[in-house]
Amino acid sequence: MNPEGIPEQLGWIFGRRSVRAYGPGAIGDDQVEILLRAAMAAPSAVAKDPWRFVVVRDRSLLARLAGNLSNGSMLDQAPLGIVVAGDLHAAHDRQLSYLLQDCAAAIENLLLSAHGLGLGACWLGIHPRQHRIDFVTNLLCLPEAVIPVACIALGQPAETKEPRSRFNPAWVHRDRW
Repeated sequence: MNPEGIPEQLGWIFGRRSVRAYGPGAIGDDQVEILLRAAMAAPSAVAKDPWRFVVVRDRSLLARLAGNLSNGSMLDQAPLGIVVAGDLHAAHDRQLSYLLQDCAAAIENLLLSAHGLGLGACWLGIHPRQHRIDFVTNLLCLPEAVIPVACIALGQPAETKEPRSRFNPAWVHRDRW
């Protein structure tokens, strides 16, 4: 156990932080495949796997994403962005809520895997902001039923952050509220 009472084997989870500054260095196709495999290992309602991914390396596309996603300026220096989207036709009962839950699980797997590979990553929300959804849909030519949920900026980390948790016992209720 560490000083905060966290078992050592879980320390890597608490070390995963949003990295917004990237240094030089590419992310190879082999690493991208590992990240995508990890993302697709996430749980999914009725195993429908509605997640879809657009790997963006094109500098002009990354710059446009950076300029149009609030707090997304780090995409301008990231060597890679992955847009996580969901196909509404593939989602359980074609329900947006299931699509979003499934994509969120895939995103967290991707973020944890990036950290495990020594990469820096930052989750940028797209859904539910309609102007962001429309922009990314048009920019990346997404089909009508494919809804962009988030964009993940990825790169070699140029900043280090201390592990942490935002645990708050006041937010935990036992048996009843």
